[in-house]
Amino acid sequence: MQHDIKDIISKMTLEEKAGMCSGFDFWHFKGVERLGVPSIMVSDGPHGLRKQDESGDHLGINDSIKAVCFPPAVLSACSFDSELMEAFGDRIGIEAQATDLAVVLGPGVNMKRSPLCGRNFEYFSEDPYLAGMIGTAFIKGVQKHNIGTSIKHFAANNQELNRMTCSSDVDERTMREIYLPAFEKAVREARPYTVMCSYNKVNGTFASENEWLLTKVLRDEWGFEGMVMSDWGAVNERVPGLAAGLEVEMPASGGVTDAEIAAAVREGKLDEAVLDRAVGRILKLVFNYAENREDHDLDLEGDHEFAKKVAEESMVLLKNDGILPLGKDEKVLFVGEYAVNPRYQGGGSSHINSFKVTNALSTAEKFGNVTYVKGFSGQDDVYEEDLAREALEAAAKADKVVIFAGLPDSFESEGYDRNHMDMPSCQNRLISEIAAVNSNVAVVLHNGAPVTLPWLGEVRGLLEAYLGGQAGGEAVAEILYGKVNPSGKLAETWPVKLSDNPSYLNFGDRKKVEYHEGIFIGYRYYDKKEMAVNFPFGYGLSYTDFEYSNLRTDKAAMTDGGCITVSVDVTNTGDRAGKESVQFYVADKTGGDVQRPVRELKGFGKVSLEPGETKTVSAVLDDRAFSWYSVELGDWYAFPGEYEIAAGASSRDIRLTTTVRYETSRCLPVEITYNSTVGDLLKNPVTAPLGKFVADKMNHFFGIGEDDDSEAINDAMAEAIAASQPLRSVVNFGILTRDELDAEIAKFNN
Repeated sequence: MQHDIKDIISKMTLEEKAGMCSGFDFWHFKGVERLGVPSIMVSDGPHGLRKQDESGDHLGINDSIKAVCFPPAVLSACSFDSELMEAFGDRIGIEAQATDLAVVLGPGVNMKRSPLCGRNFEYFSEDPYLAGMIGTAFIKGVQKHNIGTSIKHFAANNQELNRMTCSSDVDERTMREIYLPAFEKAVREARPYTVMCSYNKVNGTFASENEWLLTKVLRDEWGFEGMVMSDWGAVNERVPGLAAGLEVEMPASGGVTDAEIAAAVREGKLDEAVLDRAVGRILKLVFNYAENREDHDLDLEGDHEFAKKVAEESMVLLKNDGILPLGKDEKVLFVGEYAVNPRYQGGGSSHINSFKVTNALSTAEKFGNVTYVKGFSGQDDVYEEDLAREALEAAAKADKVVIFAGLPDSFESEGYDRNHMDMPSCQNRLISEIAAVNSNVAVVLHNGAPVTLPWLGEVRGLLEAYLGGQAGGEAVAEILYGKVNPSGKLAETWPVKLSDNPSYLNFGDRKKVEYHEGIFIGYRYYDKKEMAVNFPFGYGLSYTDFEYSNLRTDKAAMTDGGCITVSVDVTNTGDRAGKESVQFYVADKTGGDVQRPVRELKGFGKVSLEPGETKTVSAVLDDRAFSWYSVELGDWYAFPGEYEIAAGASSRDIRLTTTVRYETSRCLPVEITYNSTVGDLLKNPVTAPLGKFVADKMNHFFGIGEDDDSEAINDAMAEAIAASQPLRSVVNFGILTRDELDAEIAKFNN
């Protein structure tokens, strides 16, 4: 049945319309029974459903329905696999239909600015292109089933400390290039039904009432047609928020803000048309769900198996000095509570009530000769002498030792940030002690963000399991024993220490955080600084080897609005099947006068290869792949000239490069003043004639270049001196009169 939304709105009372703009309770939107408007339910989350029917809460205190906990974003992004993520979303969409949920609150695509952010486990990456591609795929999968998604948290939500009042102060170029592109890509290509605004202020204005974000950028520029909702409790002032573009406040306000909206309309402070528009967007979402119900049963076991597949495709082998895979006849010792009681999800609003959880030990016992000792608790930072002694004695007798370590629940959660990057000291101590009595040690990590690794040089293997979801333990065991070949790649850089992070001096302020590092976050910073890291962005090992060859593009040059297809052949040169994620990076080699990263990820593709098999991986690069955001132009811009396209296995493992030319008829806007330098004018093809004219006048005046025997100033020195001179210098030195200079400037400014 199709509903006439305009007709329904015309029949609503002012109070009913205002009431639609806040929740009915913690998880439901209001309905209007007399007009046939149903109440719909929303729920976390992006890696599994957390449906709560009775008493609701936001931080996961109360139980929800039994469901499947898929791997959180920190792990699933490491799949570098858009097809897998769309299939992931498809599973979530089916589960939502089966449990009568209209909107899934996710995915989270905020950037990982600092490894300390308590909510990093919910976010995909430090790279906006990767987060945008993965998030877009997930949304498409969910919304195939007419289930809404709520892409979040819009925008610049990068710390938990004082998250409801702190201001993220970010310059516009950085916002456009780093913190908005993942949202933009998803909005333009996947059209999420809702966008969730964040708690924080953005440049001094709460996101919930930030018209620049919610209307100018989101709707006017990107064409968003859905509904904007608040994060739970994120609303500061309701009427200004509604005027700025916030349709729904969650959760229920007890009628307080509904009354404020109605009063503002009656008093002429809010145009009723603004309220009607908001209600129309809400009703569109409600009826889209109500009119497209699907009949599905929950397939918990099937979804558990799919959760295992996602974990298998995403876990990252970080180090392997020949210790892995484990052999079935080797005497292997598992140490650490996470081997039997894995930490598989983060704390807070996305916490899933898993219907079952499997572990690595019980699975590994099917594959080989495995024994287990606890060694240390997975929840406390206490070195227990008896447990440690037992572990050391058993380790000395084993052929190989696998230590299951990581961060306890209390170390990272929504609601607060970490204070440091360290694992519990008891774990670090015991890892080193075991490595001293057995030279064959591998470590499996369970954590939601990077940690320091003081023992990295003492162990032979390291598998990053991150938070693996309820089937993550099985995936770990299958990778350790080679039943599955690891193929995950890091979606974030692992610095050696916290102080290496570019946000180190500007993170965790309580009132205002200034993003002084600008566009240089993650690998963009570390690679520009040529700084040593433990593991670079995009890094991940395999049990086989891959060779790249024949990097090519389908054309040698492109122009504004065009695109180039880049392709590379990948061959499995090892003796077992495996998967490789090829990453395509673009580097600006034009010499344009603006700071840019060494290279930026602009394409990727994952390919499965049998031993000896070769396949081609391709990516399409549009003009945005070459561009940076010019605030002066108010648009994206690529300098004309040469660009390098690289195919790599990480941001620092570049296998092949090729070059293309970018051609454009556009120029950056330039206003010539007396303080414009000769060098700046020479760099712009439009103003270069004026720059040369002034430089020649100055050189002639000072006799530069006319006396071949002079050693005081050579040609290079003369060029450098002239380039730094402002135009007013030719007046100050009497080379030109003010009228003469004004006439020359006028030729170009006009």
